[in-house]
Amino acid sequence: MTERPPQRTPNRQLAALIAEAGFSNAGLARRVDQLGLEHGLDLRYDKTSVTRWLRGQQPRGTTPALIAEVFARRLGRRLSAQDLGLDACAPVYAGLEFAATPEEAVDIVSGLWRKDSGSHAELRKIAFTPAGLVVPSRDWLIGRADDRVARPDPPANGTGGTHGARVSVPGRPVMPRQRQTDRGPGQRVSTGDIAALRSVGELFRTLDDAYGGGHARQALVRYLEHEAEPMLRGTYGEATGRRLFAATADLTRLAGWTSYDIAAHGLAQRYFVQALRLSQAAGDRPYGSYVLATMSRQAVHLGHGREAVQLARVAQQGVGSTAPAVVQALLHSVEARGHGVLGEVRACTASLARAERAMEAARPGDELPHWARFFDEAQLADEFAHCHRDLQQHRAAAQHAERSLQLRAPGYARSRLFCRVVLASARLGLGELDQACALAAESAQQATEMRSARALEYVRDFEKRLEPYRDAAAVRTYRDRVAALG
Repeated sequence: MTERPPQRTPNRQLAALIAEAGFSNAGLARRVDQLGLEHGLDLRYDKTSVTRWLRGQQPRGTTPALIAEVFARRLGRRLSAQDLGLDACAPVYAGLEFAATPEEAVDIVSGLWRKDSGSHAELRKIAFTPAGLVVPSRDWLIGRADDRVARPDPPANGTGGTHGARVSVPGRPVMPRQRQTDRGPGQRVSTGDIAALRSVGELFRTLDDAYGGGHARQALVRYLEHEAEPMLRGTYGEATGRRLFAATADLTRLAGWTSYDIAAHGLAQRYFVQALRLSQAAGDRPYGSYVLATMSRQAVHLGHGREAVQLARVAQQGVGSTAPAVVQALLHSVEARGHGVLGEVRACTASLARAERAMEAARPGDELPHWARFFDEAQLADEFAHCHRDLQQHRAAAQHAERSLQLRAPGYARSRLFCRVVLASARLGLGELDQACALAAESAQQATEMRSARALEYVRDFEKRLEPYRDAAAVRTYRDRVAALG
């Protein structure tokens, strides 16, 4: 006797929400498709698809999370896939939320760390979402530091619950650490713990600058999961809590920066959004502006000039005129890069002039936050060189690139590589083909020694510029040298 397929149960939860939202079946399908496009997905659902869902069929992959987000946007409240009677999955938008509370921020960012440190390779393939920049930057601009971040000691009888307890996963590598057996929810966070977070940040920054983001990115994410998360779920007072959130924001931004460097752009975007939220919990407005500047740089790299300009301006508005002159110079130079990508000569030149004036106003004895100390005359010259290159102003680009290379410390190997390729492009624009190819060949050699997708992309961009000269002897020599590198 032939067995009948199991009878599906109509999804009454979904039907009720469709009625509440006032959607037609076709309207819901269209909104899911549009949200999918924001995340780089070509879904192509229609009203028949929604009919199937209402009859009990479960959509696959990330679709349940997308449907939940469509309803959340319409109804103004957060909904999960389970609230819609759908199976839960890894949401493609997870991490783009700007959390309402510090506790929620910890939940979101720790979820990212756990997924990223595991075998969730799809997380690193999620597309960058320009539309996902709007809400976090707006919420940061109009938001205020959280009133309270302290976590008191749990009750002595141990009834404080198990929120945040970690579950070990067989086979998952764990970063070696001191006092590993002591760390866990409820442990009091000390000044030494926060100093350790800061020291680890300096270590990973040095590795990133010299060898590229892919060199130790995974180790950084595991450190965040196994060290920072238990601290955030530990106990601490207000002052210690603010410092803890600040240190964790810095490491989370760095995790995003290294992800960006290996071209995991959607993941990097999510780390940046969460670093922005953690900086709000820290009450560190200037650092939040730096995170926005980082987001702007990523947008420039991906060709989203308008979004890059908007992020830079939000950062400027949010930090105000009280920021140190060097920070103001940094933010104006980031805005200039956005205008440069858009080919807006006048606006780019005006932003560069503001950056230069701010830098001139800085004094050697000015107290700077640790994250702003990299922005010096070498970095400013580098920003000028990039802008002039994008505006096809080759002579000015070459002059500023040469100055940056003269001033830049050897430890910033990747930045020097970028600047050398900019100089090569400028030499090419000036008709100095032999010099351009020699500079680019040196850069290509260095790129093979780094774990940096951006380094390779810089070299490939130069090679596209070489195409009109492909039959020249210097170009053939360059291609032979690059081919020998594999």
